[in-house]
Amino acid sequence: MNTAIDTIIAEVLSLSPQARAFVAEKLIESLDSEQEVILSPAWKEEVRKRCREIDEGIVALRDAEDVFTRSYASLG
Repeated sequence: MNTAIDTIIAEVLSLSPQARAFVAEKLIESLDSEQEVILSPAWKEEVRKRCREIDEGIVALRDAEDVFTRSYASLG
C-alpha cells in the first residue's frame, strides 16, 4: 500500500475506540454522500405524503422479511 495510507491507518489505530468509531463513521458518511441524488419536486412531495401517512397512522408498515417471504412464495 501507499506509505501515506499506511501512516494514516497507523495513526488512526492509535486513537481511542471512541475516536476510531468517529473516524469510521465520517469515512462511511463520505462514501454515502459521493453520489448526490437530486429528487424532483414530485418525488419530494411523494416522500412528504408517505411520511405524513405513516405519522398519522393512515397506512400500516409491514415487516420486510414477511413481504419478501410472501412475494417469493407467490412466484413459485
